[in-house]
Amino acid sequence: MKRPKIKITLVGRKGEVGCHRGHKIGDTFDFDTERGKLCPMAMHVAFPYVDILRYGGEIPNQEKGTAMFSCPDVDTLNIFKIERIEEE
Repeated sequence: MKRPKIKITLVGRKGEVGCHRGHKIGDTFDFDTERGKLCPMAMHVAFPYVDILRYGGEIPNQEKGTAMFSCPDVDTLNIFKIERIEEE
């Protein structure tokens, strides 16, 4: 059985100052091949959600196969969406 892919997308920002890594709304990262490009704090916050989604679980009160989370930066709050991508 092949593991599903995980995509992480920056979907929103609360605050006027940008992320210290320069991420912009709409930036998307493949968890397996591009996680080094994503802010380490965002990866730290995302990891439990990625693990749950990848291995068949669901997040309560979230759309099936997705999880929304926030990553606090010094002067802004970045909002990310994680999506489980099932391969055919």
